[in-house]
This record gives sequence, structure tokens and C-alpha cells, in this order.
Amino acid sequence: MAIVVRVTAPGGAENLELSEVEVAAPRPGEIRLDQTAIGVNFIDIYQRSGLYPLPGGIPGVEAVGIVTAVGSDVTDVTIGDRIAYAGAPVGAYASVRNLPVWRAVKLPPSLSDESVASVFVKGITAFMLLNRVYPVQAGSTVLVHSAAGGLGQVLTRWASRRGATVIGTVGSEAKAELARAAGAHDVIIGRDADFAHAVAGLTNGRGVDVAYDGIGGTTLTKTLACVRPFGVVASIGQSGGPIPKLDLDELGPRRSLSLARPSVMTYMNDRDEYRRAAAAVLAALIARELVGAGTAYPLAEAAKAHLDLENGRSRGALYLVP
Repeated sequence: MAIVVRVTAPGGAENLELSEVEVAAPRPGEIRLDQTAIGVNFIDIYQRSGLYPLPGGIPGVEAVGIVTAVGSDVTDVTIGDRIAYAGAPVGAYASVRNLPVWRAVKLPPSLSDESVASVFVKGITAFMLLNRVYPVQAGSTVLVHSAAGGLGQVLTRWASRRGATVIGTVGSEAKAELARAAGAHDVIIGRDADFAHAVAGLTNGRGVDVAYDGIGGTTLTKTLACVRPFGVVASIGQSGGPIPKLDLDELGPRRSLSLARPSVMTYMNDRDEYRRAAAAVLAALIARELVGAGTAYPLAEAAKAHLDLENGRSRGALYLVP
């Protein structure tokens, strides 16, 4: 039997319920995993609330664990292997589960379960944003909203280590310290700060090359004013409210902006891209270019983890321990 966290009905964190399920033997092409650390992401909250579909009713898109059984045709993964995975099918909020073997990424002994679970999907998301959405390199200037959050710190750390200038926004001085520690060159503090005016001052009126907005709501519209002509705005979430309807005239021709709405779940469905991004994340963790550190919650306290994340009470990444 496996302990799982189910969503009883779309809505608030109170709709997360602990239950037991029987896990069948893995089919051909599958493995069974005893999970040791489960990453918590905003996509889990979107699934729980009903904003995104949730097949099967169990949220979660990443975890680390030990392989305990394999399908009849599985040869490249063996019982006892320690692996990480990310992507569909969802259902990571479980002590035991089956998943497609092609999702399994073997882990080196030097990386702890907790460090990988804290950063795996966030790292893959950052890799997608820094390479596929806009190629950030030495000399680039980027704006990262919620720079003290789990994804925000990964983006900030990785972009700054590529030689980019990172401007971060945060809600408090305490979170500003986290953003600076991750590599932010300038930090704009305050939920009601006029960050467009601040960015103009920091860039001598030029604007940034690319802006990453996981807040949504009115923040996305204001972010358009932060980006230089022919720059990119990447809308990657809506923790602060629904994505507004945009008039195309907001993008151009005067501003000449590109608006990206990338999905890391879609990105991870490409097996080659998934493997390439996963390898880059693990290599960055080994080299200490990325730091996998987070706050642990028992699986039974998944609701508390959700509330802390969506109410801004967390700092950095969160993960669940079965």
C-alpha cells in the first residue's frame, strides 16, 4: 500500500486529503519507486485549485526515490537504483508509485535526495527559460520577479553565473538578502514598488533584455514597460492573480516586444530536451553553480506546505518527505 495525498475537490488546501492506495506491479516500460523526497511547485497549487487539470486526483510532478521493481522489458534501470524524475504523468504526492522508465534519471552518490528534489523541476524550468525562451549570456540584463522564491533563486543564480546582470524584485528586506545571496546585482523591494521606474533608472532607460514574471495579475502588464524594444517577457505563472487579457497593441509596434507563455510540462515531454536539461541541472548542482536547499514538510502536511508557498511565507524551495 502507498500513502498518497489526494485532491478531494478543486479549491483550497483544505481539500488535500491523506489516503491509502494499492500500487499494482509495474507494467512493461515502467518502474516502481519508493519515494524519499517530493518537490513542491506552484503547478501543484494550480492543479489543486482547478486552474490546471489533474488526472487521477494526486498532484505532484517531481520526486526522488529508490527503484524497487521494474517492468518485464526494463533493462537500463535496475532495482536499487536511486533516481529522480519530473513531468507527466502527475501523481508525485505518494510514498510509492509507478512511472515510465524513460523519466528516470540516475543520481550520482554526491547529490542528496533533498538537494535534487528541491531544485530539479525548477532547474529544468530555468534551463528552458535561459536557453529556449531567450538565450541569456554574458552581457544580458534580466528581470526576475519573486527573486527570493524557489524558481527565482535558481534563475538568479544561474543567470548571474553566465555573466548576466540580474535585477530582482522581492516583497521584503529579508527576502532581498536571499536574492542578493543568489547573485542579484540589484533588488527592488516592496510589493507596491514602482519597479518599472526603478528598472528604467538601473538600465539608463534602456530596459532589460528579458523579464520573467511568475506573478501574473497586474504585475504582468507593468512588466511590459521594463523590457527594451525587441526584448522578451516570459509569463511563467500567476501566483498573484489570473493572467490579464492583453491587447496586442501593448506589445507592439511601439514597444516591439515578444511575449512568451512557455510550459515546462510541455518542454519535458520532449525526451531529448528533458534529458539535456536534467543533465545540465545535475551538473550544475555538482559544480555548486546551483544550490539544492529547501524546507522539508512531512507528506501528511502537504496542505501546510501549499499554504506557506501560496501565501509567501516560504523562502526558497519546499519538499515533502513520505
